[in-house]
Amino acid sequence: MRIKVINPNTTWSMTRTIGQAAHAAASADVEIEAVSPNMGPVSIESHSDEALAAVGVMDEVRKGELDGCDGYVLACFGDPGLHAAQELAHGPVVGIAQAAFHAATLIGRSFAIVTTLGRTLGRAHDLVEEYGFTSQCVAYRACEVPVLGLDEHPDAAYEALLAECRATLDCCAADSIVLGCAGMAGMCKRLENELHVPVIDGVAAATALVEGLVRIGMRTSKRREFANPPAKEVVGLLADFTR
Repeated sequence: MRIKVINPNTTWSMTRTIGQAAHAAASADVEIEAVSPNMGPVSIESHSDEALAAVGVMDEVRKGELDGCDGYVLACFGDPGLHAAQELAHGPVVGIAQAAFHAATLIGRSFAIVTTLGRTLGRAHDLVEEYGFTSQCVAYRACEVPVLGLDEHPDAAYEALLAECRATLDCCAADSIVLGCAGMAGMCKRLENELHVPVIDGVAAATALVEGLVRIGMRTSKRREFANPPAKEVVGLLADFTR
């Protein structure tokens, strides 16, 4: 089995961390290919960043289909380009926010999200509502560490994240913490040991979920919405996406 883990930003050091988390969650017979697109923002912290990153995600899925990948993990908490990727892929495509919310509700009644910057909390609200977990998510918090800060200053970032997680647990009745950035994957177990509650890394959750879906023969439905997109000409910078 081959699972492609796509980090939608173009910071390869973060992609390596994400790949390590995916490898740790996958079975020994699963090949993990962790990639970043060759175009797009170095970090994703706005709606504009997500829109730009979605094109790179589509390109990686398109290449994965040619290479025979069995499934895909979309390793950014905003799940940018998820539905477009599902149109292009035959195997399952799972976003890390999507997977983390499902995992959280299987091990407790409620969860809190702790993410990077406060400006991204609106997107977190939107995804919780879209995926149907409004009543289970009891807090939306940000540690105000930029995405690249997780990679460039990991010790300071960890301390800020730990402090925000503790403050979150003090102020709400969350049974678990969902980490709101793929770049936090390497901090998950350490946080869990200090907080004494489940801490959910979406990269691990999505990897395990994609593997399980592939093993039971589940594929993306092509009956209606996620059918392959109709052929049409694309012009300008995106001409390579002509179908």
